[in-house]
Amino acid sequence: MAVGAWAAGGTAETREARDARMAWWREAKFGMFIHWGVYAVPAGTYKGERVGGIGEWIMLRAKIPVAEYRAFAREFNPVDYDPDAWARLAKAAGMRYIVITSKHHDGFALFDSAVTDWDVVDATPYRRDLIGPLAAAARRHGLKFGCYYSQAQDWTHPGGAKAGYKEGEGWDEAHKGSFDEYLRTIAIPQTREVLTRISPDILWWDTPTWMTPERAAPLHELIALRPGLITNNRLGGRYSGDTETPEQYIPATGFKDRDWEVCMTMNDTWSTTMRIVRARRRSCAT
Repeated sequence: MAVGAWAAGGTAETREARDARMAWWREAKFGMFIHWGVYAVPAGTYKGERVGGIGEWIMLRAKIPVAEYRAFAREFNPVDYDPDAWARLAKAAGMRYIVITSKHHDGFALFDSAVTDWDVVDATPYRRDLIGPLAAAARRHGLKFGCYYSQAQDWTHPGGAKAGYKEGEGWDEAHKGSFDEYLRTIAIPQTREVLTRISPDILWWDTPTWMTPERAAPLHELIALRPGLITNNRLGGRYSGDTETPEQYIPATGFKDRDWEVCMTMNDTWSTTMRIVRARRRSCAT
């Protein structure tokens, strides 16, 4: 049985409380979802060859060793970054919220994390947080703000999950290790950092590889740190969250009484592009 109908901390959420919490999101309808990270440097090419598949998965698909991939961060220097311009563009297009990858599957954080040096402040010449300024800009322009966070897959930190591999396996000895230790030392404390320092309105989990109810529970409990938070259905461990997330298609009949949003690219990859998310109010249930 899914446990998404229960609020963090184990208390049941009433229909009225849920409707109040979801009201702005159901009204918003249209948002911007930004994938950005170190994968923008190789941009789909490794050792002179194009790598098939979506660009932000290049580390896994090309089996790039951790040390080689980390070296790309030395070229990640977005000196022309203008978060206010991004927020103004979103608002001018009629968007009502922005979501950005605080950490994607390569494990690289776009904020200054205290639990790793694999982040934009410690590993790049830019040496400044990217998430906080965009959150502030979005709110200045009346937009809600959300963070995507890859809670399970992490191809750099030891023990992180890797799609298509068994636990403890990988293509590089540097990232093999205990998944439970990874959750304890990276995923759980970083989720806490995101919720307490950035205070997003949305937390967008992704790819619950190797997740179980026991492993997902500590992450779910952290939701209580951000009252009113909206989460999706990709945490894992039978936690259904607040929203279904059909990808690259629009469901003809919705999801019964579930809220849902379509995540869809403007081309054939998520990385270094902005993707559109259309939020649809859940089908009426009587």
